[in-house]
Amino acid sequence: MPALIVSEIQKMFRSADEREFEVLERSFADDPRKGVQEALAQAKARIEGAQAEKDRLTALYEYERAIAQKRGARLILGLDEAGRGPIAGPLAIGAVLLPPASMPNLENLNDSKQLSPEVRTGLSAKIKQVARAWTVEFIEPSVIDRYGMSYALRTGFSKAIAAIDAQGPRPDVILLDGNPLKLDKREVNVVKGDELCASIAAASILAKVARDELMIAADAEYPDYGFAENKGYATPRHIKALREKGISPIHRATFCEHILQPSLF
Repeated sequence: MPALIVSEIQKMFRSADEREFEVLERSFADDPRKGVQEALAQAKARIEGAQAEKDRLTALYEYERAIAQKRGARLILGLDEAGRGPIAGPLAIGAVLLPPASMPNLENLNDSKQLSPEVRTGLSAKIKQVARAWTVEFIEPSVIDRYGMSYALRTGFSKAIAAIDAQGPRPDVILLDGNPLKLDKREVNVVKGDELCASIAAASILAKVARDELMIAADAEYPDYGFAENKGYATPRHIKALREKGISPIHRATFCEHILQPSLF
């Protein structure tokens, strides 16, 4: 039987799953051809990367399930916010109740800040499909200006919890990213929860995508500030426009005061 040419072997490595790779690795480990060894190394890196990602996703679910098990709970609600720091636009609170029995197929699920806009958007749609319940609640800039960010966070999280409870069934545990808010007796706080818990990561994605979409829409109404690009954050272009045009109706006036103050020099 004639030996396989390098291009044929490379094709086999590119399409091999984990079990097929093990067979190919044994067969071609001693093949002296450079192209074969490069294909073997690339396939090995791909297989190991896929396993590492699978392990990371499993850990996201196992971490929060351990919390629930400790409390004798079954249904886990995750909440997270987006838009705490911008000088324009609302605060967004996402809440997601994932199925309790199995790990949904949510490839790349992670803290929203670690994902590209395209991956976030695709995941947002998948999360809505598989979730038992979900919501995104907004707190407008006028409320943030009048009452402050602490009030806005508490109000937003409370609205999100109430919206999920109304959809039913009620979650047994509510996981919040960050510091305790003491909003509900079911509350459990997880520092860096968007990196550790699947439901919090999912909530962070819904909140981020929904808020970004809102800011892109706002760009058409207030085109001077570059909202589609900066999403309300204080970029140099945004600051320049703010000083030239003044604040818009969706700016947080209290966040803009230090920018609009005249310079002493």
